[in-house]
Amino acid sequence: MGTENLGFEARCLLRAAAAATLATAAEGQPFASLVTPGTAPDGAPLLLLSSLSEHTRQLRAEPRCALLVSGTPESANPQTAPRVTLTGLAEPVPEPEVPALKARWLAKHPYAAMYADFGDFALWRIRPGGALLVGGFARAHRIRLADLMPAPGAVAAIEAAAADIIVHVNADHADAIAAIATGLLGGAPGEWRMAAVDVDGADLAAGEEVRRLAFGAPVADPGGVRAELVRAAREGRSRTG
Repeated sequence: MGTENLGFEARCLLRAAAAATLATAAEGQPFASLVTPGTAPDGAPLLLLSSLSEHTRQLRAEPRCALLVSGTPESANPQTAPRVTLTGLAEPVPEPEVPALKARWLAKHPYAAMYADFGDFALWRIRPGGALLVGGFARAHRIRLADLMPAPGAVAAIEAAAADIIVHVNADHADAIAAIATGLLGGAPGEWRMAAVDVDGADLAAGEEVRRLAFGAPVADPGGVRAELVRAAREGRSRTG
């Protein structure tokens, strides 16, 4: 598998993860904690962290950290699960970027709306430095930053069109989104809508249930998003008869 494909596979795992393990350190002592990541349009992990938590205090003193996310194992052996460990530097998101990035994080974690604006919570971003992708048992690949991150031009093109794509899809193609969410992604019947979209896929939500649609490959423009949604809707409908 090419390095670009490995980067895409790693990003898909990161974007799909509802929970992750964050590794920090204090005076040389490692510390691990449960966090709930989202991702920025370029795939950088986003974390909503309380200033009262141990890991936040540690990140302020030492921003070097690692994030581990894991997929579904192929068997009873947990080692068969695909997983990625991303290393990088954590930083609070600058205030001008907070509204848009917090909206993306909440698209992944809608249940958190009740506390996301509390004064002790702040949005953080991990600036990636590289990653280790383990595709399953004894299948490990180191991924350079250049291969991990998507093409900047494609990120910008999709981000510029994202709001219009979401409005159009939810207004005119709600049936297709429902077919994808229930037929392809295993979601329960409900009022499904697109909550976010990026070069690698889309987050679909019904209430507090969120399902991630991974595209077959990264897209470069809105036409690529449309083609992936058409393909996914066709497959979802075929599975539900």
